Amino acid sequence: MTHLQVGLSPETIEKARLELNENPDTLHQDIQQVRDMIITRPDIGFLRTDDAFILRFLRARKFNQMEAFRLLAQYFQYRQLNLDMFKNLKPDDPGVKRALMDGFPGVLDSRDHYGRKILLLFAANWDQSRNSFVDILRAILLSLEVLIEDQELQVNGFILIIDWSNFSFKQASKLTPSILRLAIEGLQDSFPARFGGVHFVNQPWYIHALYTIIKPFLKDKTRKRIFLHGNNLNSLHQLIHPECLPSEFGGTLPPYDMGTWARTLLGPDYNDENEYTHTSYNAIHVKCAPTNVDRDCSPKYMKRSQSVVEPGTLMHEDHRDSENTQPLLALD
Repeated sequence: MTHLQVGLSPETIEKARLELNENPDTLHQDIQQVRDMIITRPDIGFLRTDDAFILRFLRARKFNQMEAFRLLAQYFQYRQLNLDMFKNLKPDDPGVKRALMDGFPGVLDSRDHYGRKILLLFAANWDQSRNSFVDILRAILLSLEVLIEDQELQVNGFILIIDWSNFSFKQASKLTPSILRLAIEGLQDSFPARFGGVHFVNQPWYIHALYTIIKPFLKDKTRKRIFLHGNNLNSLHQLIHPECLPSEFGGTLPPYDMGTWARTLLGPDYNDENEYTHTSYNAIHVKCAPTNVDRDCSPKYMKRSQSVVEPGTLMHEDHRDSENTQPLLALD
């Protein structure tokens, strides 16, 4: 084990070796080979290139050095192309703070049985007179920046659950293809996180329609990790144990407190409107283009109901009866 793996449990080190091809004997060499590729992209300002930073990109791409460099380049390019999004990206920015206080995102204290961090989005909480979609996206990206500092999460990854209960057609009409594509580019293509699954629950028919619109922007791998559960929480529980979930999702944990994550980032008096100082990721992760082309839940036995799907399957995305789900595509 090298100093770059300090903080990882023995189990996670072994998982990184088996699943991510991480070899402590060649770790520094792998990192340097990614760093050596930076010269090939003089159009991008690579504002952070230390070992620990590059390592998270290697882990996100299973130590494929070319893919890790491509992700690293896209990370900084996305920030150069969307400068306004990353200006003053910190919890006390007014737009980010409002989104955090409204529960965007929710972050559970416990992890799932694979050690993955569980993020929650309660879509109906989006008050469009209070929060822009971009500010919600900024709050999510800032939260991921904070969470990805944890090396265990660099290896184990994340899962996202989106509850569409009471999300109105009027709210959905604001989810235009352009802003959805902005989110996909920021999360799928430009961030060094491993997402093991994105779970939709209680989605109405118009969310199915929206999903059809964004599908062309999704990679095959991403599509295989999107699960449309409808009202069938049994299928959700096959993939995420109830012991790891709040009661809103049929779990055994108490209802989720929307202020939990905001208090973590803003401090105990997060309701105070006075300026609060927190590390800004703007300074090290954003730069104008050089030219103006210029642990966790332990696995426990889970009862299976009659109307469940096999673990690792995708619900039929064109299905309209959310009470009954059916498998369409196996997850490898």
